[in-house]
Amino acid sequence: MLLAIDVGNTHIMLGVFENEELKVCWRVASNWERTEDELGVVIKNLFYHSNISSENISSIIISSVVPPLLYSLEKMSKKYFGLTPCMVEAHTKTGLKILMDNPEEVGADRIVNAVAGFSLYGGPLIIVDFGTATTYCALSEKGEYLGGAIAPGVSISTEALFARAAKLPRVEIVKPPGIIGKNTINSLQAGILYSFVGQVDTIVQRMKKEFSREPVVVATGGMAEVIAGEASTIDVVNNLLTLEGLRIIFNKNNIKESPE
Repeated sequence: MLLAIDVGNTHIMLGVFENEELKVCWRVASNWERTEDELGVVIKNLFYHSNISSENISSIIISSVVPPLLYSLEKMSKKYFGLTPCMVEAHTKTGLKILMDNPEEVGADRIVNAVAGFSLYGGPLIIVDFGTATTYCALSEKGEYLGGAIAPGVSISTEALFARAAKLPRVEIVKPPGIIGKNTINSLQAGILYSFVGQVDTIVQRMKKEFSREPVVVATGGMAEVIAGEASTIDVVNNLLTLEGLRIIFNKNNIKESPE
């Protein structure tokens, strides 16, 4: 079995694959100060409650945009699984041609999403990832990574609003009864939701003008389903895109792990 781990600034996504089948997945908070022992205990508990034996894990692959956790997860993999993990880095074989000025600037999460997106949906393709930042990635029909756009994420933007406006309460971001809110909570929900829907539709529509033919637009991340329900430009929602990308990259590199 393969343990795939994607570390974001807000959450860590973990998934266990048996061949191509995702058996189980989890999402935990990204606490940058967690040690390898804390991470080991958390992951072992997740395995226990899902009735999966950690002894069945033969390989581990990790992508991360948080360097301190990458180091801790590498140590955790060796200590608790007896495995040296495969790390997604600039030199990792992905099958993508990255047409950025500096390919090493592209975050591991964006590369992994691009690999999965092109494998599953082909090209041309636009991937919208609703994470700590909202990222937009463009791929050609040949699978070339063309570039993209980065905007503040939903949680960052709303937390800034709540922090600076003392009387505004934190609200669940869901579709309100209407765009014209009849109370503060509904007004906040309408403003937050539809401002991000407008952002997505505007950026995607402008990106589409730079393609010779219509791209497929895939959304992933925590707010993907909520935004996609109102946006006119999103074709597919796939919240497992990153984990699928890690599995595909692992297979491309044909890495066989052995216990330490």
